[in-house]
Amino acid sequence: MSSDRSVHQDFDSTLWQGRTDPEPDSERWHQKIQPLTENATPGCALIGFACDAGVARNQGRVGAAEGPAALRRALAPLAWHRQAPAYDAGDVCCEGDAMEEAQQALADRLASLLAARHFPVVLGGGHEVAYASWSGLARHLVARGESAPRIGIINLDAHFDLRDPRHVRSSGTPFAQIADECRARGWPFRYACLGVSRAANTRALFNRADELGVMVREDRDFQPARLDEIQRDLERFLVSCDHLYLTIDLDVLPAAEAPGVSAPAARGVSLALIEPLIEAIRYSGKLRLADLAELNPGRDIDGRTGRAAARLVHLLTLND
Repeated sequence: MSSDRSVHQDFDSTLWQGRTDPEPDSERWHQKIQPLTENATPGCALIGFACDAGVARNQGRVGAAEGPAALRRALAPLAWHRQAPAYDAGDVCCEGDAMEEAQQALADRLASLLAARHFPVVLGGGHEVAYASWSGLARHLVARGESAPRIGIINLDAHFDLRDPRHVRSSGTPFAQIADECRARGWPFRYACLGVSRAANTRALFNRADELGVMVREDRDFQPARLDEIQRDLERFLVSCDHLYLTIDLDVLPAAEAPGVSAPAARGVSLALIEPLIEAIRYSGKLRLADLAELNPGRDIDGRTGRAAARLVHLLTLND
């Protein structure tokens, strides 16, 4: 294999293992997941993005390329509560520094999945996945004839990821790249970053977010007494959008809940406070795709981060 290209890896059944209970109606994910085939009944389609070239460019802790496999292993034993099917569409793999090629390949796959009426959930991978995910959704909407779709991006993240892509494109630049592309297309840019850490983002990044009209809620805002207020703000954001793309950088969680990420959070936002927001997004009926980023199993402790990520996938796909 070349050291600088993207490749596709097919469904790997060895990742889907777990206990089997004798009682009826006791299935788990590993018993129900299917390899994606052409003309499959619409359902949830998991696709991995085995890439952390963007993390390396951003001078972070590499290892997120192993995240998709670890997340599947963590999801496999969870209880099955879905009605519609779930599929494993394999991985898009980045080799070497070929980040842009891998992003293009993932965008192509996502556009195809959306056209087939699947709900894609991308298992990252570094947060450079966000540019690929948005690009796939944009491509799908254009193919459907939408000239200026109102795509709402909801990012649960300790970081804005709005760094200037003119210097280097990385896991720290995807939403700046999307903003630039929206401007070039004449599309509205609607971006909400929830859980951002003031200690981890420079004044320049806060200023950039302000210039772009980003909905910002800091990690310190997430307290049980203020959750209703945040949910009301989120609801106003949802109403202003036609389509939603949810991206979850696992470093939004406290380091005690998610130690296995590129940049562990000293404070973070607990899973208990994030879950109600995800439910509101899911119940809006506007969510078209989601991804999870920055799972770094080589840095994980007792599989905590993998289990948290698997629970989030379980929550995202619960209502079908």
